[in-house]
Amino acid sequence: MSQTPFNIQRAAVIGAGTMGRGIVMCLVNAGVPVQWVDNNPQMLEQALASVADTCAHNVRQGRIDQAEADVRVARVTTAANYAAIADVDLVIEAVYENLELKQRIFRELDALLKPGAILASNTSALDIDAIAAVTGRPGQVLGLHFFSPAHIMKLLEVVRCAKTAPSVLEAALALGKRMGKVSVVAGNCEGFIGNRMLNTYVLEARKMLLEGAYPHQVDAALQGFGFAMGPFRMYDVVGVDLGWRARELAGVGQDAPEVQVDNRLCELGRFGQKSGNGYYHYEAGSRQAEHDVEVDALVLEVSEGLGFQRRDISPEEILERCLLALVNEGAKILEEGIAGSAHDIDLVYLNGYGFPADKGGPMAWADQQGLADIHQRLLALETRQGDHWNPARRIAELAAAGKGFAGR
Repeated sequence: MSQTPFNIQRAAVIGAGTMGRGIVMCLVNAGVPVQWVDNNPQMLEQALASVADTCAHNVRQGRIDQAEADVRVARVTTAANYAAIADVDLVIEAVYENLELKQRIFRELDALLKPGAILASNTSALDIDAIAAVTGRPGQVLGLHFFSPAHIMKLLEVVRCAKTAPSVLEAALALGKRMGKVSVVAGNCEGFIGNRMLNTYVLEARKMLLEGAYPHQVDAALQGFGFAMGPFRMYDVVGVDLGWRARELAGVGQDAPEVQVDNRLCELGRFGQKSGNGYYHYEAGSRQAEHDVEVDALVLEVSEGLGFQRRDISPEEILERCLLALVNEGAKILEEGIAGSAHDIDLVYLNGYGFPADKGGPMAWADQQGLADIHQRLLALETRQGDHWNPARRIAELAAAGKGFAGR
């Protein structure tokens, strides 16, 4: 193993929620001892039990033997406070998405941890530079964005801050490799690579609900293309209420027309799979999404209430708008240097967002269409739908040169 100046041998995780549990599993499975901190002792006890349960499940599945399970469980210890984790090489913060809270934690960690420790946040969208800025070691701060469930999902977005040292990035990538992750380096912007692109894709899906489509039609078109699940099934799995609560907390975005269907579902307690109803209906104990006519009626009521003249929307239009939204945003991400290559963007989409493997990822798919064709299709959408479809400069340039993203 190459000796980088930062050799991660011992870690700590802050937060014992769903993400914290998955991250602890990733670390112990990779042979890294972990100290676990959470200000709720009861939550920590439940979290330890869930790690033991997961290890026992892996033994039953024949993936590991009992001796290995025992070793993994023994790698986790609880720590009463930050002073108790002063000697770790890496700490990963996995508390809920609130910038002030994360900044407070990083200030305290910075004051107590040894000078050589790396501080990482599992934020999925917050400004990682704003987190690094409150510490005296901005060169040793970065984002490690795991995907849920963290111990199963392959993707790891390694988010570099403006000041992250190359050797710190190298140590994080080496750890990603140890954990068996597909690690992709991303620059700092809202949503990084994956969620920034997802936001544009989901926005089109939501707009089409208001213009005339129904959730099951949008999902069927995208699943027909080969996605693991469409956007509305995805929301049911992660929880329709997550965005709703985040908007409430932030005090912005709750009035946007595109989120009114979500808001209505949440007001009715339809939070998704976990509550038995969301965009779809779920029978007790089942994960099978069933078409629900009540949701169709609600979509109709919301869109007509907002003054939309509904029309039939074809599966072709659904695919066109959702896929081109991904490609156009991906091109902007390349232009800004947020992603190192089109291939990195494709890795994110294949390993974190269920993009069909046989299509190679959104940027590879665009190359197969030909960027001159993609450029024309974006211009047509701009004429019909408005300025937000203005083609990214990178697409116009590559199209004019007869090149693709891969061969630029």
